[in-house]
Amino acid sequence: MDDMTAEIVLFDGFDELDAIGPYEVLENGAQAGAAIETQLVILEETPLVTASHGLRVEPDGVLGDPDLLVVPGGGWTTEGGVRAAVEDGRLPEAVAARHADGATVASVCTGAMILADAGLLEGRPATSHQVAIDDLEAAAGSVIDDRVVDDGDVLTAGGVTAGIDLALWLLEREFGGDIAAAVETEMEHERRGTVFG
Repeated sequence: MDDMTAEIVLFDGFDELDAIGPYEVLENGAQAGAAIETQLVILEETPLVTASHGLRVEPDGVLGDPDLLVVPGGGWTTEGGVRAAVEDGRLPEAVAARHADGATVASVCTGAMILADAGLLEGRPATSHQVAIDDLEAAAGSVIDDRVVDDGDVLTAGGVTAGIDLALWLLEREFGGDIAAAVETEMEHERRGTVFG
């Protein structure tokens, strides 16, 4: 197989750590020997994206056709962020289209609500940040109280720092435990909770 391509899709109001945590894990995975290339992308060409805490990020480009698409959360209980992305509809449509084309799709935190709106969580186990659990249950039906939920081609993770654990699990699943362990050591991070799947 060629190098795995991973894209983390940004939108105004995304939570910084939801995106940057997995990005750093996957980049460290590449340095540890994983055949993966990770980019931060946006739906439409734009010079900067502003995150929920004010961080401004210059995306690498527009959403392509990645093997792995990571959707961060941020802003479900406030204006902007995930709530605005769901109301706008274009991001859920793009996520559904990439999944239909064979991409593995993963969400962090309230990004699960974008996956739910895209129709990817019906009949599947899923998790999200605690502030969105009731809404997720109403939209998807099967909420699992685990830090990372792996249902094969669709994965979800709990709130904020769970994105680091999600990315470590993806490294382990795709490239082996040695690479994931090396990244854990490099980042001085200790995974907690469980992976359901």
